[in-house]
Amino acid sequence: MKTKQIVFTAPGCAEYVERELGELGEEEVLVRTLYSLVSQGTEKAFLRADPNAGKTFPKSLGYCAVSRVVETGSAVRTCRAGDRVLVYHGFHASYVKVHETQLLKIEDERIDDRDAAFVIVAAMGLGGLRRLAVELGESVAIFGMGLLGITALQFARLSGACPLVAFDLNPNRRALARSLGADDALSPAEEGYADRAKYLTGGGFHAVVEGTGVGAALDNALDVTRPGGRVSLLGCTRVAHPLDFYNKVHRPGITLLGAHNMARPQFDSRPHVWTNFDDMRAILRLLSYRRISFLPLIGQVRVPEECSAFYRELLAGTDDVGVLFDWRQA
Repeated sequence: MKTKQIVFTAPGCAEYVERELGELGEEEVLVRTLYSLVSQGTEKAFLRADPNAGKTFPKSLGYCAVSRVVETGSAVRTCRAGDRVLVYHGFHASYVKVHETQLLKIEDERIDDRDAAFVIVAAMGLGGLRRLAVELGESVAIFGMGLLGITALQFARLSGACPLVAFDLNPNRRALARSLGADDALSPAEEGYADRAKYLTGGGFHAVVEGTGVGAALDNALDVTRPGGRVSLLGCTRVAHPLDFYNKVHRPGITLLGAHNMARPQFDSRPHVWTNFDDMRAILRLLSYRRISFLPLIGQVRVPEECSAFYRELLAGTDDVGVLFDWRQA
């Protein structure tokens, strides 16, 4: 069987190609993609072959998708044909063959396909927030209003963060953050932003999510964290950056918490550190009960045939936070 797939064939080059899928294994599942979400920071880094992003080509990305099961291997017991599922570590492709452990069934058919497409990356944002053990009424800052940061911000609001402040260089993304419940949104490029943040919080934030992976942003985040505060390192760092650990971490007693998705427990959740799939289940419940929606994050819905043009636009820079590929007609 053949599939249509987006492939990074060389630095800066994305192509829409046809590939052979091969035979279905006993524990594998064949799914038909409905929507896949572009993880812009990660995919841009891999397309440019940034540090910590791999140098070899061709390569295929696309780990956030909602799909329908087409066929299952003989040993598969967790899903069946027709089930709607989340696909973790699949590809931007019309059909994908994955091990059954990469799938999570969506039990509630009322959940919008487009909302569901965000759940996997939103679980990463939730994981970064959980590491901070935020208590009701604590002040929280989120640096970077990309997918990780904007989803962490929504969960921080649900957790009772007050005040909740977003930081981003892009005015459109700051406006989006305000519309989703941020009490204020500041640019770390503006003079006096740290003084403004300390005024809002009475001395600095109790908890901060650093969602960009940019060393300069961590520097900025430490400038607005109160003594004894904690910072969750959620974004993936690609480029080294000098940091004054003595004056910004050691002396004020700041706690830095690594929050990479691979640092989670594989099986048993514990307080403030849930498994990836448990967080995905929690977000599906929040969607079912209408406590959260990711539809306001959608800036573009593209057809996969436009992938070459889209990835050129991505490298040039885009205001859009959420970009979906629609595979329903592919």
